[in-house]
Amino acid sequence: MKIIGVTGGIGSGKSSVARILKDLGAAVIDADVLAKSVTSAGTKALDELVGHFGRGIIGDDGELDRKKLADIVFSDADKLAMLNAITHKYIAEKIYDTVEVLKNTGKWDTIVLDVPIPIEKGFIDLADEIWVVSAERETRIRRVMERSGYTYEEISARIDSQMKDDEYLKLADEVIRNDDSIEELEQTVVRLFLAKKQQWQQ
Repeated sequence: MKIIGVTGGIGSGKSSVARILKDLGAAVIDADVLAKSVTSAGTKALDELVGHFGRGIIGDDGELDRKKLADIVFSDADKLAMLNAITHKYIAEKIYDTVEVLKNTGKWDTIVLDVPIPIEKGFIDLADEIWVVSAERETRIRRVMERSGYTYEEISARIDSQMKDDEYLKLADEVIRNDDSIEELEQTVVRLFLAKKQQWQQ
């Protein structure tokens, strides 16, 4: 069994790559989904976040208001670092547990970790290969604007707060450029995945 770590900055298309790999038969662990579960109402992670950022990050439904938290952290590097320090340990624990469950089923020969920030524990230490998805900055901003309702300035600030492209690329075993259509991305990912499977079977 192989574990592929798929990562890239916001708007790069990493989750699109993960979806294509899922269609090709891989099991996908989505770190964003896990992040929501570990910060849901009543969790230790949410209690820690409230302790650091205040009850203003809680919505009327008692759940974490991600927009309010984003407004706080993405303009302040220290606060963003604190957010990551709190949440990453819980997300990593969930990833380890989920990988073990999938391994024990014996059903999967490939697991994909869809992770926006390539953390050491729960990503780099698990992945047999790291695939970095990359796209031009303006393309990334346009994509996020179309799907999120955030302004150009808000998305630009978020990109600036993330790892730089060269930091991602240093980790890459494979780089997938995603500046064109979803059809071209699908063709690229299918070719790469089938070539890898053939290589792994040798």
